[in-house]
Amino acid sequence: MKKLFTIRPIAQSIGLVAGLSAGLAMAAKPMEDGLEEVVVTAQLRDTNLLDLPGSVSVIGTSSIEARGAGSLDQLLNMAPNVNFSTGASRGRFIQVRGIGERSQFIDPVNPSVGLVIDGIDFTGLGLAANTLDIEQVEILRGPQGTLYGANALAGLVNMRSAAPTSETTGKVSAELSEYGGRSLTAIGSGSLNEQLGYRIAASERKSDGYMENQYLGRDDTNNIDESVLRGKLAYSPSDDLKLDFTLFYLDADNGYDAFSLYNTRKTLSDKPGRDQQESWAGALTGQWSGNENFTLEATLSHANSDTEYGYDEDWSYIGFHPLEYSQTDNYQRDKDNASLDLRLLSTESSKLFTGRTSWALGVYHRNEQEDLLQTSGKTKGTITEYSFFSSEFDTKNSAVYGQLSTTLTDALNLITGLRLEKRSADYSDSYSTKADSNEDLWGGNITLEYHYSEDTLLYATVSRGYKAGGVNGAIIAEFAGNEETYREMFEFDTEHLLNYELGAKGNWLDNRLQAQLAAFYQDRSDVQAKQSLFNPESKKFREYLGNAAGGETYGFEAEINFQATDTVRLFASAGWLNAEFENFISSTHVDTEKDKETGTVLSVNLDGRDVAHAPSYQFFTGTEIDLTTHWVLRLELEGKDEFYFSNSHNEKSTAYELVNARLTYRLDNWEVSLWGRNLTGEDYYTRGFYFGNNPVNGYTSEAYYQQGEPRIAGITGTYTF
Repeated sequence: MKKLFTIRPIAQSIGLVAGLSAGLAMAAKPMEDGLEEVVVTAQLRDTNLLDLPGSVSVIGTSSIEARGAGSLDQLLNMAPNVNFSTGASRGRFIQVRGIGERSQFIDPVNPSVGLVIDGIDFTGLGLAANTLDIEQVEILRGPQGTLYGANALAGLVNMRSAAPTSETTGKVSAELSEYGGRSLTAIGSGSLNEQLGYRIAASERKSDGYMENQYLGRDDTNNIDESVLRGKLAYSPSDDLKLDFTLFYLDADNGYDAFSLYNTRKTLSDKPGRDQQESWAGALTGQWSGNENFTLEATLSHANSDTEYGYDEDWSYIGFHPLEYSQTDNYQRDKDNASLDLRLLSTESSKLFTGRTSWALGVYHRNEQEDLLQTSGKTKGTITEYSFFSSEFDTKNSAVYGQLSTTLTDALNLITGLRLEKRSADYSDSYSTKADSNEDLWGGNITLEYHYSEDTLLYATVSRGYKAGGVNGAIIAEFAGNEETYREMFEFDTEHLLNYELGAKGNWLDNRLQAQLAAFYQDRSDVQAKQSLFNPESKKFREYLGNAAGGETYGFEAEINFQATDTVRLFASAGWLNAEFENFISSTHVDTEKDKETGTVLSVNLDGRDVAHAPSYQFFTGTEIDLTTHWVLRLELEGKDEFYFSNSHNEKSTAYELVNARLTYRLDNWEVSLWGRNLTGEDYYTRGFYFGNNPVNGYTSEAYYQQGEPRIAGITGTYTF
């Protein structure tokens, strides 16, 4: 019965938004040109969204600006069956259809959701997903095994910034908001000559954050301080050669002081943490069409990122605990990756089978080096003792891939894709642990497209994705004394996923109504599930990955965009999801020192339980209304069901709904907006833990939550020239 009481206000709120819009729609005339075409660029060929056989959400510039989003995590609730977790200054970890990482501490991680920005691989580095001058965010759900391989088991986020313009243009914007929020952005674009265009964008965004540190008397220990620079050059030395150069720099110096012993926005940390990232990255993409039989495309990218993530482990100060101690944990992780992707695309003259089959063939190589230094500090009195752990993790991925698209009849197409990938990984750490592995992996897809009419596409697809196996480096040393028992936790196997999907897309009513529908079933084998093991001697939790026998996921996704009149647009998305484990026993902790020596581990049976961070439903709906020639009103309602925080305990978030609004005044080149998010002041949670950390209640295990953004209002001004 609980969900009935939750869904009822949701339905009433949606009805209120829709009713307001419908009333205004009846007073206006239909729009003549309809909705604009949306092109997805994350495939082998640029494709109209409504012609692409797959479940994809595309968020454009206007929605990003109307949303007031400064980073990717502020956009993800707009996409069905996409969630994120914090445990940091921002939501840096993404889950698609219930699959994805929620954190990273001591061990290397093979991500389930890829992140590509302007052709640069930032997978696992979510702070880089800044929206400065981003023209389009594409969220692809389901395994992308043919084109992206090992780091896209669950899906992919592709972000593309705006291209240089032939005309000289510029934009400056500034923003002020509650909690000390302020930002400044400048963008300039133009051409130096007929062959060379440029674009440069810079921004600085700061906020004091929403937490108050009562012990230190500060309100900025969970602050945001991010500077971004993005530059582009577009060079066309000839009609058949185009080159694009991209440069990206990020300096994020954010604080991290988000957890309270009393689940409030007031903390007691004496040594607040940090969440920092400095990235230098660049990419060169080229397209050559000088041969009548193929087009050659190439992308060469390199990214270097230095990150630091740390926190006050006891969330308090010396003197609060009976033994008068204070503990900190800090992770400095340096990642360096380089990738090369070369592909040949067929032309009309080189199609196979009497001109009915277009083709694509590609090769890919990626090197990544990841170095970690973990520093743990324990202070007692005036003395601080430090312990250190370091590791090196190097991976190499090489792949060949291809795709055929065959016209079977005037209405029916068959698409087949295959990727063969070889991956090698070398791991070593300061505990003298060494491991190396070599894997042969494969993924692909088979898809049938049926063009029911000129405006309607039906599709059925089967796709296979994979996620490489790996090691839990510190687990053996942490529980030294019975290595053989814990060695089973040292390695984990490759995960595979088979995705079965049916979908329909189309635009109707003179292109005033666009819709996407998708139903899917996913069969996971050797599911890599994060668990947490508690050591009573060190009083530390060690997170590690283990394999569940399997997992089953099925659900539904819908997105609708409706231009009701020339002054009113309605939009909505919804996702329903059931994601469960099969035959999974999760280890929780070693109860006593004797258990540690004998290898006895307490566990919980999670067979049939929902996976973590997989809400049963999510929705996003709203309207944008031109009140007058100059005034525009945007209303949004978003929400999601409760979900488990972890595989190691049964604590859940709460279901919630958020109301957002934005009122904009536009005049010539000027634009001023008053906006508010979470207008009803809803309390909701984005990360949760369950353990004992408070001496006031005798260290009894209880739930602790990281809270989402409170009610916040601000003003934004923009000048375009």
